[in-house]
Amino acid sequence: MPQPDHVVRIDLPEAKDYPEDIAAYFAKCDEKLGMRPNVLLAYTARPEKFRTFSRFYNQLMLAEDSGLSKLEREMIAVVVSSANRCYYCLVAHGQALRQLSGDPQLGEMLVMNYRVAELPPRQRAMLDYAWKLTKTPHDIAETDRAALRAAGFSDADIFDITDTTGFFNYTNRMAHGLDMMPNPEYHAMDRHDLNQK
Repeated sequence: MPQPDHVVRIDLPEAKDYPEDIAAYFAKCDEKLGMRPNVLLAYTARPEKFRTFSRFYNQLMLAEDSGLSKLEREMIAVVVSSANRCYYCLVAHGQALRQLSGDPQLGEMLVMNYRVAELPPRQRAMLDYAWKLTKTPHDIAETDRAALRAAGFSDADIFDITDTTGFFNYTNRMAHGLDMMPNPEYHAMDRHDLNQK
């Protein structure tokens, strides 16, 4: 059964009406990804917010100056989205996790229940923190930051873990509130034959 075919449940502008810079951004998406992520299409409803969102996302998830790997940032995205049961982000970031890790089983475990994955202590501590900050943020205490430090994270890393967790709690709520659907292409991507490993 295919998912619903809408992007979001609000009216969006037509591509011919995009400001020049946003049209250019989508041209790069077409070239590099072969598609236009629906989350970006959703933000065309508010062009200045599109610009802010895309800049923030790219700095948060792709910048090289973080002590967190790109894979670890995607792991946080998936675990936060699992806690929030965010369909859009589980599909989109589940695909990114499969791509970066080369391990479709890891992607499925983190989507369903990250605790079943046999992760290094560093990543387990990071995801325990992200889960707790998502589910019971008022319970975060110095002991939680101390656990991250004990796992080898610096204070700058703790900032980045918290920032990434906070961002995906925000995007999950945008996706829920607008009934955002992921691009159908994500479902089939990076699901190579496990017998070929």
